[in-house]
Amino acid sequence: MSYGSTNKILRVDLTLQTVETETLDDSFYRQFPGGKALAGYYLLKENPPHVDPFSPDNTLVIASGLITGGPLGVATRFTVAARSPLTGGYGESEAGGFWGPELKFAGFEAIIIKGKAARPVYLWIQDGNAEIRPADHLWGQDPEFVQAKIRTEAGDERVRVLQIGLGGENLVRYACITNELRHFNGRTGMGAVMGSKNLKAIAVRGSGRYSDLAFDPQKLKELGRSLLASSREHPLAMAMRNKGTPDLVGGLSAAGMLPTRNFHQGAFDRIEGIRYEAYSEQLLTGHHTCFACPIACKQEVEVNDRYQVSRAYGGPEYETIGAFGSLCCVDDIQAVAKAGELCNKYTLDTISTGTTIAFAMECFENGLIGLEDTGGIDLRFGNAQAMLQMVELIAHRQGFGDLLAEGSRRAAAMIGQGAPLFAMQVKGQELPMHEVRGKVGVGLGFAVSDTGADHLTSIHDTSITNQEAIAFKGAHDLGIQEAIPARELSERKASQYTLMENWVSFGKVIGFCYFGPVPRCFVQVDEVLKVIRLASGWDITLEEALLIGERATNLARVFNVREGLSRRDDTLPDRLFSPLENGALEGVNIDRQAFEETMTAVYHEKGWNPETAAPTRERLVKLGLEWAADLIGAI
Repeated sequence: MSYGSTNKILRVDLTLQTVETETLDDSFYRQFPGGKALAGYYLLKENPPHVDPFSPDNTLVIASGLITGGPLGVATRFTVAARSPLTGGYGESEAGGFWGPELKFAGFEAIIIKGKAARPVYLWIQDGNAEIRPADHLWGQDPEFVQAKIRTEAGDERVRVLQIGLGGENLVRYACITNELRHFNGRTGMGAVMGSKNLKAIAVRGSGRYSDLAFDPQKLKELGRSLLASSREHPLAMAMRNKGTPDLVGGLSAAGMLPTRNFHQGAFDRIEGIRYEAYSEQLLTGHHTCFACPIACKQEVEVNDRYQVSRAYGGPEYETIGAFGSLCCVDDIQAVAKAGELCNKYTLDTISTGTTIAFAMECFENGLIGLEDTGGIDLRFGNAQAMLQMVELIAHRQGFGDLLAEGSRRAAAMIGQGAPLFAMQVKGQELPMHEVRGKVGVGLGFAVSDTGADHLTSIHDTSITNQEAIAFKGAHDLGIQEAIPARELSERKASQYTLMENWVSFGKVIGFCYFGPVPRCFVQVDEVLKVIRLASGWDITLEEALLIGERATNLARVFNVREGLSRRDDTLPDRLFSPLENGALEGVNIDRQAFEETMTAVYHEKGWNPETAAPTRERLVKLGLEWAADLIGAI
């Protein structure tokens, strides 16, 4: 038995209505210790090439990380992966909360789901056992009702429920998945994959504890206490605890890096309406947390004013405020909170929903669509009511919302007339709320990410541009020796980006929150490695940790190469190569030639063919993935 692991995977066939347990081999688990790596392995091994994302044959993998559920505060994450209905490539999304730890406590590292149920069902898992239960009475119901109903049926208020809402049921291509109503596997449309299988929810209850699995549970617990003390003193952790991600809005606008008016601008001229002060005064009621986490960065809101917003679904994070606020030029934080609540209730990814609506607003203002297309809705920038109407129409796939439910890339192709220039997406996935003309390393991540534009692919340039900053000093042990300007494109930026990408990927494999380890927050490099040693008994080094992260990234890239993606897909929207129209970075753009040259350098760093962006056989063999090289004929 591998320490830190239950060594068990649950296999579910919804067509045949069967469940069975599979045991993992110890040596296998060291190569693919959960999360992103485990999911990527099974998708490559078991998904047929070019499978329709909504086909019963599209495998859905849900995998906790090696340390998910450990007594460490920031060890809560799990991965959901399948072929994405939004991009057609590798689809993956991580979430925190309580569900991932509970799955491990119930005796399983991962769930592999195939087939499609004839009628709606949910999966019930408890202490090593599982069964498929009818869910006709839950289909079409809001997550709050579904969670309460399943807990009543189980007779246990501590059952953890992972589920989809109306967006997933209606196969909105960027539908997400929620647990505890406020933690989300938010990107790439994994909720739509669940919906295509008639799988409404997965409910889990376990009586196990991580201490039953760990190599040295006592020392791991002591280390957890030490990290708790560190989190209370670390300024970045304190900032997250006090105000969370909504506090980023004002500062980014002042720096000219708040995406505004569908990425035309970097500063919002009505920022006072959506910055943290407005959030705190009009919305905030408290804070919420993930399993065992001392930071409690999740904001809880409630509104009984211009809009009615329930506290049941948490509160808008930075990405939601940017997408429905500045990007759509809406300056009413209550309207933004309402949009966020609707997305959370319907399980729609807030980034893709807001960015797709901003795309439609630009189409409307440029005459590419009109009132006859939108059903009479005046879909202009700044029209909060129109924005909220569109969220409803998207979730229900009604009227113009049915087109927008396809995502901005598909919608733009259908509208034509130059609309693709207004679609801010990479590989079909909409851009997160980060202005890459101000931090080009994030732009490299947007382009190279196998899931489409993703702001959590690597570490943001701005975290490691100041040698005196705490974040930079934390990154020193990773091999970051020099502070590189945030807007520099160069070979050294490519090297730095690739190193940090492997580190972030490793976190996704083992189950660490993005806001846990350095340079982003308080868990130091040596402490991360110590956590793994105490949990697993492995004498792991930093080099091995980075290789684990790199292996996971290469699995995703091989998946995409097999699906026909290549270097031509690793690019950015044309708009980002044009100057920003206002703010502190007015006139700044990304130099296209320098960007392409840096991308070439990234491929060389990764050991990928710079012409095709496919991993070389040599690199895959080094990572123990020769079988994956055979899948794509790597040379």
